[in-house]
Amino acid sequence: MNNRKRQVLLVARRLFAEKGFTATSVQDILDESQISKGTFYNYFTSKNECLMAMLEYAHEEATIKRRELLIGQDIQDKNILAKQIVVRMHINREHNLLPIYESVFNSGDKVLKSFIIKHHFMEISWLTERLVDVYGEEAQSYAPDCAVILMGMMQHLIHFWNASSKVKIDIQQLAQFTTRRIDAIITDMMATNDTLLGASLFDNLQSTNETKVDSKSMVIKQLTQLLDQFKTDTKPSEVQYTQFLLDEIHSAQPRIFILETVTRSFHETFSNTHFESEAREIVTYLWSYIDTLKKDELG
Repeated sequence: MNNRKRQVLLVARRLFAEKGFTATSVQDILDESQISKGTFYNYFTSKNECLMAMLEYAHEEATIKRRELLIGQDIQDKNILAKQIVVRMHINREHNLLPIYESVFNSGDKVLKSFIIKHHFMEISWLTERLVDVYGEEAQSYAPDCAVILMGMMQHLIHFWNASSKVKIDIQQLAQFTTRRIDAIITDMMATNDTLLGASLFDNLQSTNETKVDSKSMVIKQLTQLLDQFKTDTKPSEVQYTQFLLDEIHSAQPRIFILETVTRSFHETFSNTHFESEAREIVTYLWSYIDTLKKDELG
């Protein structure tokens, strides 16, 4: 995604939050972005696609930040889990996404509602996997129920707080409180073998239409293209991190911890630069590739 397209997304996000998705026209976005209709449709086929790109961008940002929080940490650390949960809540606030979600649901647009529901399911799926990380494989059958319960608790506690207080709720404190409650709930569920959703039902909900991408090939391709775009004024660190990642991926046995650490540094190096959008997309594929390496290592 180039920087101009990203700026259009930022303008659209603000308008969707201020005016509502339905009330915002493509012309409103054109006027505020100072671009032509042809330029907009070169980026997006419709206003719906513009919104979906915006939400995908927020999802990628949350995924990257959550992965970076785990580097060098114990995956069973409940405090890290709480911090990861907060990441998405911070992004929703920072991007002002909650009024946009509400506007979409009120619009009655079935395609967009389906898209948002899919992202909600992805969040539950992520939380389910993290609960298994924290509580072990024996929690596999109970994690889906607990992921839904945890998200439900947080949602209703926020609604009640907002209705009864003028002060914004401390979302870090909220995440820590709800993870402590889940700690008691999941322990009791395992002790009594008590489930409602269960792992099998949860698995059946997963989309069978997801396109699988060869993350290694994609990362190599994008890193190579990025190197080709560098100019004489490119910072040495940008070149070094890009080349190092390419070399490490091409090695006979890529080192997972090294890749994790350098991926974070790569992400930080390109923050607020001309190549920020390209680097973000590369980092997303890098984490997917690292996941593949970890699975292969476990056999």
